Amino acid sequence: MPKEYSRKSRINIQLQRELTGLIRDELTDPRVSNVTVTRVDSSPDMRNASVFISVMGEDERIPEAAKVLNHASGRLRFGLGRRLKLRHIPALHFVGDMQLVQATRVSQVIREAIRSDEGNARNRDGEDNSDA
Repeated sequence: MPKEYSRKSRINIQLQRELTGLIRDELTDPRVSNVTVTRVDSSPDMRNASVFISVMGEDERIPEAAKVLNHASGRLRFGLGRRLKLRHIPALHFVGDMQLVQATRVSQVIREAIRSDEGNARNRDGEDNSDA
C-alpha cells in the first residue's frame, strides 16, 4: 500500500506540530503569545526549514514575532532534537505567513462589497416603493 504523503511532507507536519507545542510551552516572551505555526517547508536535504507563522488577530506583530523566534531558533531546534527521532534537525528560519494575511484582507473586501450591494438593493427597493 503506497503512502499518501512523502517523507518530507510527514516530517514537515511533525515539525509544525512540535514547534507549536514548543513555542506555547517553553517560550515565555509575550511577543510570541498567540503565534500560530501555519506551515513548515523544509529543503530537500532536510538541513533548513522555513517556518511560516501568523499572530492571531494582530498582523502587525508578525515581523516582530518572527524576529524573536529567529533569535530563539537554537533553543527551539534543541527542543525538537529531544522530541523527534531524526538524524538531522533542520535549521529553523521563521517568516511571516503573508498568504493568510492576504486571504483575510480579500475576505474582508468581499464582505464589504456584499454589505454595500445589500444596502444598494434596499435603497432601490425603497425608491421603487415610494414611486407607487
